[in-house]
Amino acid sequence: MDFAFDLISAEDYDRQRSSYEPLTDALRRLIDVGIHTEVDEATVQEALRHLTTAEQLLGRVQRTGRSTLRHADTGRPVAWANPAVGLRNAIAPPMVINHEPDGSCWSEFTLGPAYEGPPGWVHGGIGALVLDHILGEVASGGLTQPRFTGTITLRYHRGTHLGRVRAEAFVERSEGVKTFARGYLKDDDGVTVEADGVFITPAWARDAG
Repeated sequence: MDFAFDLISAEDYDRQRSSYEPLTDALRRLIDVGIHTEVDEATVQEALRHLTTAEQLLGRVQRTGRSTLRHADTGRPVAWANPAVGLRNAIAPPMVINHEPDGSCWSEFTLGPAYEGPPGWVHGGIGALVLDHILGEVASGGLTQPRFTGTITLRYHRGTHLGRVRAEAFVERSEGVKTFARGYLKDDDGVTVEADGVFITPAWARDAG
């Protein structure tokens, strides 16, 4: 298996980001208010008409290709649709990944009503999503090398409060085609979820190397 890559220039990336990022943020806010709204039926129907109009407007031109975009200057993938960091995916928190000189990475972001499991707490599956992504990010050198999740083990120390959280990860060691990474999800009271992952370089990438 291999992937197709199309380059996007820095100028085009910045243009698209400035256009679509506010739209995605508005969609996130819409999800949040939609969960908690208690408006009357007439207002619901009015909102639905506006949403239908917006759907029709955005649906006028749709991208059909599924190739992965790469930033022409940095060579990094452009994650428009990724459910953890997608700039154009309203279900993504999204995580903005920060890379440190030692190779570790971290992200601080907000998990609001859309990510709730038990009342007031983050759904456990969201913790798994966040940690799988950030471990994969650090194991792949910032998504510059093809390494995919082989196994991931999660230990839930306690519940994660809705609100501001921090995810962080680092590589423990590498053995041949395997990279071993560890990470944590934290809220204001400390570590809530710990993860250990093994990330594998796929056969097609080994052959290419």
